[in-house]
Amino acid sequence: MSYRLFEVFGIELEYMLVKATNLKITPIVDKLMILKNGSITSDVSNGKIEWSNELVAHVVELKTNGPTKQLEDLDELFHKNIKEINKLLLVEDAKLMPSASHPLMDPEKEMKLWAHHYSEIYALYNKIFDCRGHGWSNVQSMHLNLPFYGDEEFGKLHAAIRILLPIIPALSASSPIFEGKNTGFLDSRMEVYKTNQKEIPEMTGKVIPEQVFNKEDYKKQIFDPINNAIAPFDTDNILDKHFLNSRGAIARFDRNAIEIRVIDIQECPKADIAIAVLIIETLKLLVSEELVSIEDQKNWHEDELFAIFNDIIEDAENTHITNSRYLNLFDVHAECTAGELWETLYERVSDGISPKHRKSIEFILSHGSLATRIQKGIFNDYSPANINSVYSELVTCLETNNFYKP
Repeated sequence: MSYRLFEVFGIELEYMLVKATNLKITPIVDKLMILKNGSITSDVSNGKIEWSNELVAHVVELKTNGPTKQLEDLDELFHKNIKEINKLLLVEDAKLMPSASHPLMDPEKEMKLWAHHYSEIYALYNKIFDCRGHGWSNVQSMHLNLPFYGDEEFGKLHAAIRILLPIIPALSASSPIFEGKNTGFLDSRMEVYKTNQKEIPEMTGKVIPEQVFNKEDYKKQIFDPINNAIAPFDTDNILDKHFLNSRGAIARFDRNAIEIRVIDIQECPKADIAIAVLIIETLKLLVSEELVSIEDQKNWHEDELFAIFNDIIEDAENTHITNSRYLNLFDVHAECTAGELWETLYERVSDGISPKHRKSIEFILSHGSLATRIQKGIFNDYSPANINSVYSELVTCLETNNFYKP
């Protein structure tokens, strides 16, 4: 079935399984599936939410079971499933942990691939890319899927998403620590995402997608180069072009949607859905051409947008944006931080947002990204004990669907 712009949404949330006693990762998603379903399966339908495995055996994905029109209480639906999973995992002394990266994981030693359904695909990825790095085995995100109908709607949506991608990490950054160290990036997930497929650079490109605004051009400029580059490695032809495409937003022509992938997972579904709502409402504003024409949005080359994105994954909401042409797209005529830009955008779209989600968005805009709040909680003490103390609080936030406020 085809849907029009912003008619429905698809949201996917990824979480780590960790030991309850020490927060070390535990690769037992297969056991979780047995506890829920009685057997090892790659996914479990749980009413309106589906549970799925991922590339690595310690990450589970929760997603809307098909497109949904209802975002108002979606966080509560995800939270209900999180509580069910944590209850099932009690017998394994395990629970779910949020945030986009485990702060103490050593992927060289701890990474374990999913070994069941579709394992031949993951094994091939590992053979090509060596998935022991953080960019493969220690990254959790929210994926936001937005529908389009035909080339005209695709062109409008893709143009607007490309414009907004660079500043999304200012809202969502939640990965400031790898292996017990401050990485220098509030969004370390996106920093390693840029290069985790360096062996075949056609797959990620510049993260910001190229200037393509119809299906035929997308095939020629993105899918064909990917397929040609992967062919020598994928001799059995088992990899799908839609999944090989790893840009920060990918066209899913198989389901007529664009999937945004630059959003770090937050400490609770309340935060995730609020961020999704703000992104959706801002994209509606861009697509409406109230601020700037679609043609002007299309004119931006990915290199220009990538330069802004590259700054923002380092300092998130604190990044000073000096590109006046970019700011003018949003009718902002003075230099500002990325956080201030989001405050301006929120003021423009807040009338279309429910009081519940407004409250959550205002918390994030006021208190900063989760990465910033994690750093405040760490307070420059990167001892394993202190890191575990802070992330134990995040685990509680996930369990209770509450924000982290150090």
